[in-house]
Amino acid sequence: MTVQLMLQIKRFKLLWLGMIFLLTCPLATWAQGEQVAPLGWNPALRNAKPATIHSTAKKSATTLSLPFFEDFSDYSPYPNGNRWQDSEVYINNTLCVAPVSRGVATFDALNALGRPYDTVNRYQSLYADSLTSQFIDLSGRQLSDSIYLSFFYQPQGNGFSPETGDSLMLFFYGKNGRWVLAWSVPGTDLQPFQQVMIPLTDTMLFFPGFQFRFINKASINSNDDVWNLDYIRMDAGRNMYDTAIRDLAFTTPPGNMLNDFTAMPYGQYLAQAATERNAAMSDSFQNHYSTPATVNFGFFATETSTGSPLGSGSNSATVTAYGGQIANFPVYSTTITPANNRARVVYQNTYYLQSGNPNEPHANDTAIQEQVFDNYLAYDDGSAEKSYFLNLASQLPGKTAIEFRLNTPDTLRGMAIYFGQQVPTAAQKYFSIVVYSKLGGIAGGTTDEVLYQKEFVLPVFSDTVNGFSIYRFDTTLVLPAGVFYLGTTQPAASGSDSLYIGLDVNRIGGNHLYYNVLNQWVSSSVSGALMIRPLLGGPVTGTSVPDAVVRKQGSIYPNPCTDRLFIPASAMAGTDRYRFLDMQGRTLQTAGLKQEGLDVAWLAPGIYLLQVRSNGLWQAPQKFIKR
Repeated sequence: MTVQLMLQIKRFKLLWLGMIFLLTCPLATWAQGEQVAPLGWNPALRNAKPATIHSTAKKSATTLSLPFFEDFSDYSPYPNGNRWQDSEVYINNTLCVAPVSRGVATFDALNALGRPYDTVNRYQSLYADSLTSQFIDLSGRQLSDSIYLSFFYQPQGNGFSPETGDSLMLFFYGKNGRWVLAWSVPGTDLQPFQQVMIPLTDTMLFFPGFQFRFINKASINSNDDVWNLDYIRMDAGRNMYDTAIRDLAFTTPPGNMLNDFTAMPYGQYLAQAATERNAAMSDSFQNHYSTPATVNFGFFATETSTGSPLGSGSNSATVTAYGGQIANFPVYSTTITPANNRARVVYQNTYYLQSGNPNEPHANDTAIQEQVFDNYLAYDDGSAEKSYFLNLASQLPGKTAIEFRLNTPDTLRGMAIYFGQQVPTAAQKYFSIVVYSKLGGIAGGTTDEVLYQKEFVLPVFSDTVNGFSIYRFDTTLVLPAGVFYLGTTQPAASGSDSLYIGLDVNRIGGNHLYYNVLNQWVSSSVSGALMIRPLLGGPVTGTSVPDAVVRKQGSIYPNPCTDRLFIPASAMAGTDRYRFLDMQGRTLQTAGLKQEGLDVAWLAPGIYLLQVRSNGLWQAPQKFIKR
């Protein structure tokens, strides 16, 4: 059975089970109105230059000698060009679960630009990401040298699991000019990191140009087949039992120094600094030795623009063999006086380990966390591991709303949103941005109280800032201290599926998210933070997102209207249907289009939307007033 056929059968089974559940338990299905999906792209790679890195690595033609070691502790999202010749894998610390040390290489089936390799063939399964070593000089080596290559791998991590038809493979390059398969493993659900020991048992490998290459077989349409690779070692004098790591290493990203938000304006922080600070600053490290180890650990913090010290601390502990330790320190209360309360301020918190073994790797003995105070509120850490979307009802709009809190009055200027790329494109999935003071049925609210609505804008995926699309409001909202809600509304029948929004699955604690697909707000049960951020303070600049949807040429008339509404002849070509919607995006009527005009006499006085279908696509809605 081919891999492609296996993928199709699996997806058909999932679709069939979903249809059975929908028919037997429709209310239960809509109670589960939120879903997660593969991310589909990786904006973390947007501002890097993989082509330059790739060519630099190849031009250097570096030849290495044993021992070879890599644990991906660098801070670049691409592999280190001194050790690797390509840049298809993603170096990170968020798509893994319990890594051996800080940083892994993720095979995510996205190319060096963070995009799918193939956006047309939905179930195409081919070789995707590769990780190829620089040349390693093994000339003069013999079988008696007992050379082993070891590494740790993990399927799925914080992403989606590779199917059994997918695989992670290791190839060796010999002096006959051929790549030979040395090891492979089929896809499975999430597993802990497992170590693999591979001996070099062919004399064809003992020459100056030896290389090894990892490559994954995956569906190259989206990143729903994820593998993580960590702690690669190659040396002589090893054996199959040489599995001890002998290293003290940070394993996870440092914890956030704020209690709930991951980022906020400095003025908002200063207004309630004691409340906003977390109880402790922390990071975790692992003793990979077979004996207990005494470790000195600590941190120091500075403000990046001035270098001013903010706080420090140190401690020591004896960690059991193969045991873990959390380094906890009280959060410092030091603040600075910026030029103004709207200025960007960054605290850099540097954690360090000190052990008594000078021969162990030391790049993983340091971990850096930056606490950003800027013009936005955020619950996410800026990295998206999955996409979030709603199951939309056919005649009702789909809504999201995230609860935010202000410590002091402020101005709301816009919204930043991190879109998950969709294949096929989501370019025609119109949505509205809505700001609420209250949600009906939530926290004592009786009805939705809308403060502002920016109607029917489009998702934009290119030329965005740090992966976020920026939408500037045409009205500045002055908000009091307290709670407000910011979210999206998608009109009824807006497509076969919903708009994808980035989801940071590393969020710990409440996600503050509510959704509404059956005209009732429900608290989200999805773990992680939806990546929508309110933009506060001064005017929003640098946006590349249009302030409004570009309307189809020709405006409907008369507007306001009483009995009939007309569409200009210049806009009639290719149009075959229309629909009226209310301002919440609910469909009121759908019918075939007639040139003599549309009957609006039956509509109650108010504001409505008209949307027409042209050449098979629903065009941007136009607002009209019915008298």
